[in-house]
Amino acid sequence: MAASGTSKEIDFCTLGMFIIDDIYPPPDAADQTPRINVIGGAGTYSAVGARLFSPPPSSSSVGWLVDTGTDFPPELRDPISSWQTSVLLRPRDALTTRGWNGYGENDYRAFKYLTEKKRLTADDLTPELLAAKSFHLICSPKRCVEMVRRILDRRRDELYNSSRPLIVWEPVPDLCTPAELQNTYEALEQVDVISPNHEELAALFGFHHTSGVDKQAIQQQTNKLLARGIGPTNDGSVVVRAGKEGCFIANLNKRKWLPAYCENSSRVIDPTGGGNGFLGGFAVGLVRANGDVVEAGRWGSVAASFCIEQVGVPELHTIMSTATCTDELWNEESVDDRLKEYRERTL
Repeated sequence: MAASGTSKEIDFCTLGMFIIDDIYPPPDAADQTPRINVIGGAGTYSAVGARLFSPPPSSSSVGWLVDTGTDFPPELRDPISSWQTSVLLRPRDALTTRGWNGYGENDYRAFKYLTEKKRLTADDLTPELLAAKSFHLICSPKRCVEMVRRILDRRRDELYNSSRPLIVWEPVPDLCTPAELQNTYEALEQVDVISPNHEELAALFGFHHTSGVDKQAIQQQTNKLLARGIGPTNDGSVVVRAGKEGCFIANLNKRKWLPAYCENSSRVIDPTGGGNGFLGGFAVGLVRANGDVVEAGRWGSVAASFCIEQVGVPELHTIMSTATCTDELWNEESVDDRLKEYRERTL
């Protein structure tokens, strides 16, 4: 963790939650042993997605929040600390937010909360996190509007900063319904990027992908969102995450499909967190690649690939490259090398 009391620039901050997951494998899995006390949650995976591209000292440019309840396992502090991010660990006089994950056939996943969730708001941000260059929100359309307005109000009143950060919005699946379409349109005015997955986008328009991923339908539905305008100056983007089919990136000037990084499905061990990790990589890529949404999509795709190669978050290793320098490997691979290879594939 970054030392407290220091001033640093934050490139990315997520208001997604930290969750401790219990994961139960599908009935046909060779190993039926459940995994208990697994680090998880949308906030965690998005922070990891940004952290993959942020070796020290830039690791401190990744901001997130972890509410540690009275039952918080002490062994979880070590991996969180090893990432050296600007994480805000806060004690909570209640149980840590916990989730139950059960898997079935055909990538079916069931989820339920085992304890009361601690939802984050814009008022939870410290001045340092409030000054972030980009924010990841995962919430309903109405909460999205409220949170963006509160972030902007606080930045103006407390930081005397009227500049707009980049807002990347991940809609919650349960509220991707035709009944929420008008609220979604209103939220689009407040964000720079909306990123549903293909099923969530379809559900918003009352559509269902009957066989695989219908790319034509995705493009038509994306056009409907773009037609309503995204962002305060109408130059925002839609990024549709479509699993093994990759992602579709679109704004008023660009339309591009990027393939999934993993061409071999055998590398996909657990898809949990892949979409959240994508958005962390995407958001920090958007900040550092001068707003190039396609290049940011490459960062997101590579981030997702690391998140889905194991149960839980990817594993960090550091190696000595010289007598005074260390290099990082995640899942025993270089993030930069993977990004370079993927960029060459998708130019």
